[in-house]
Amino acid sequence: MTSRRNFLRTTALAAGYAGFYPRLLATSSPAGTYHTLRGNVGYFVERGGTIGCYLTPENAVVVDTQFPESASNLLLEIRKVHSGPLDLLINTHHHGDHTAGNSVFRGITGKVVSHENCRKNLERTAAAQNTLDKTVLADTVFTTHWEMTLSGGEKISCQYFGRGHTDGDIVVHFEGADVAHIGDLVFNRRFPYIDVPGGASIDHWVDTLEAILGHYGRETLFLCGHAREGFPVVVGPSDLRAMQDYLRKLRDYAKGLIRDGVGEEEAVKRTTAIPGADEWIGEGVARSIRAAYALYQKS
Repeated sequence: MTSRRNFLRTTALAAGYAGFYPRLLATSSPAGTYHTLRGNVGYFVERGGTIGCYLTPENAVVVDTQFPESASNLLLEIRKVHSGPLDLLINTHHHGDHTAGNSVFRGITGKVVSHENCRKNLERTAAAQNTLDKTVLADTVFTTHWEMTLSGGEKISCQYFGRGHTDGDIVVHFEGADVAHIGDLVFNRRFPYIDVPGGASIDHWVDTLEAILGHYGRETLFLCGHAREGFPVVVGPSDLRAMQDYLRKLRDYAKGLIRDGVGEEEAVKRTTAIPGADEWIGEGVARSIRAAYALYQKS
């Protein structure tokens, strides 16, 4: 019976998350806009997780791809600077709002890179949705670290710090520019998507963010996948600390409810915000509660 309940909960979480992908919008900028940060690194915002880019006439690298329509619009922006094939396409993790646009770059990118768990998760979810034939998977995977130096001299390093939002999240660092795409390891003041079926862990997520903070410098700019309206997708160490704090508050709150015998549905009904995490407001708190119950409730 316990296994049956766990299966049903996991199946329900997965179904809910699949419907959530199309609604994930990086809301800090108008649709279809490209912004330059520094050192030829910029970002593109339309619909889905923030896309990072390195663009020069000689080199082009894309980190995450949103959906096909927005990836096609990004390609128009790329062609204003770079006319050749892409050197690299990198996925920070497997979710559809970060990878569905991969297909736009089929045949025009020299290499597709991800963590090995990202590829496994993407292949699994695509097979379940009967879209495997349309899905562009990484041809190069790694477990801990991967790097490449472009012909123009910019070094790109990909690092896996551990489980968090999924079990395959990586950070992509443009070392010369000192800009790191952190993917969905940070939702800037927006209720996060905690993909339990995809290997997420609240406890490990806190530790992963701590490892990231210790790895990069004070001047590193981080690109995050999503932000609440009015907040930027370009963040700094204090925003990573704030994300850690949210996760800790969520964990402690959910564990307290579970300890007091409050059921999941009652917890969802009564919770409009996570106590002590005052900057996280609006739609989405129920996702956090359900994920925390899936992780911590003994069934």
